Amino acid sequence: MSTQSLVLYNAPQSTCSQRVRFTLHEKGLAFSEHTLDLFSGDQLHPEYLKINPNGVVPSLIHNGRVIIDSAVIIEYLNEVFPEPASLVPHDAVARAAMRSLIRYIDEVPTPAVRVPSYNIAFLPHYREMSEADFIALAESKPLRKEFLLSMGRSGFSTEEMNRALERLHRAIVRMSGTLSGSGGPWLMGPQLTLADIAMLPVLVRLADLGLGRLWESMPEVDRWLAALRARPAFSKTYYFGSLLTEKYPDLKIP
Repeated sequence: MSTQSLVLYNAPQSTCSQRVRFTLHEKGLAFSEHTLDLFSGDQLHPEYLKINPNGVVPSLIHNGRVIIDSAVIIEYLNEVFPEPASLVPHDAVARAAMRSLIRYIDEVPTPAVRVPSYNIAFLPHYREMSEADFIALAESKPLRKEFLLSMGRSGFSTEEMNRALERLHRAIVRMSGTLSGSGGPWLMGPQLTLADIAMLPVLVRLADLGLGRLWESMPEVDRWLAALRARPAFSKTYYFGSLLTEKYPDLKIP
């Protein structure tokens, strides 16, 4: 299949978009990139909702057919383009373990990292809105309505922030144990897999928000992150503007 027919709709700062960009670059795949401005509501325009009725990024179009959900997209890319190196284990049991790990990443750290992200970086934008405009925005979100309404224009409470940070810390502790158990350097052992790519944007976001202390006593996590940062795909994925501190240079990091 031609790689020239790959079209990615995404946003630079979206952690789920970053997973897909990293996979595309790690595979050396050529693709067209459409950047959506999430605060302008590009993802809620009728023409985009025809592509992705969930109103979120990323979405991939390959040969005119749509694939959505970042975890699904990265597995699809590996399946359709297995060369030059597969990003899933050859052994079926190990492959199942990798998928289980990705499910955990999607269930625990990925949603948890949204709480500090919104409170630290995005809340000022919502505070500038009227209550009516904010509620109308939340109501327009197919997947994020309840999340925004629970945050409100005053942000998540200290208690909610602490719960999210505790979930993130538990996930990183589990990650540390997985690395130690596999012998590293990657979560599944000597082979870089989609599980590493799924977890990467969470730690990059936390580091960007000044929350690297969550793994300060876990050198194996530091080594893992440094090894991923050193891969050519990293700088291509995290082009300027992909970090919140680049998008918002006046961001007050706690």
